[in-house]
Amino acid sequence: MSTGRGTAGNVIAALCSFFFPGLGQLIQGRILAALLFFVAAGILWFVMLGWVVHIWACVNAAIWKPR
Repeated sequence: MSTGRGTAGNVIAALCSFFFPGLGQLIQGRILAALLFFVAAGILWFVMLGWVVHIWACVNAAIWKPR
């Protein structure tokens, strides 16, 4: 899968993170980031702030650029 800012791979990753926080990062092979987004969103949904992390996960997946 092609990776880089604005590529189809990042668009797919962002869409995956939209439905499940951290899934886009997992698809990109960033296991630690995926776990952090998933846990943070899960915890914050209890205090009604999970949407912030949820959107952050989507944006992070969309703009990620491998080194």
